[in-house]
Amino acid sequence: MNQEVEAYNNSQSTQDQLICNLLAKKINLHLPEAENKIWHAHPVWFLDGNPIVGYSKQKPGIRLMFWSGKSFEEDKLNVLGVKFQDASIFYNSINEINTKDLENWLQKAKEIQWDYKNIVKRKGVLERLQ
Repeated sequence: MNQEVEAYNNSQSTQDQLICNLLAKKINLHLPEAENKIWHAHPVWFLDGNPIVGYSKQKPGIRLMFWSGKSFEEDKLNVLGVKFQDASIFYNSINEINTKDLENWLQKAKEIQWDYKNIVKRKGVLERLQ
């Protein structure tokens, strides 16, 4: 695991550490080709410079966000972005994580991507890559 991500995870409460460590482990396993770093103060994974998935600590819990998740059409990813294509789910316990759902979403994250990498060049307009 990236040392910065490990430090981020270790800075969380015990329960949140468990959630973050499991998410990082599964993301690394299913997206081994992805670059992983701290971006805007939280862990994010990128494919070809395009943000795909990340998580962060927020008031409602640990938010797992997929940048193109709205296009996955998954009911459990119920926190949908208004302006962009992101969708999220919050976790407050490791027991809430359904690993089959997570694996399915990570597969969709590879297959369904919107071009966030070039959003500034396109003046806020997103185009679908895959």
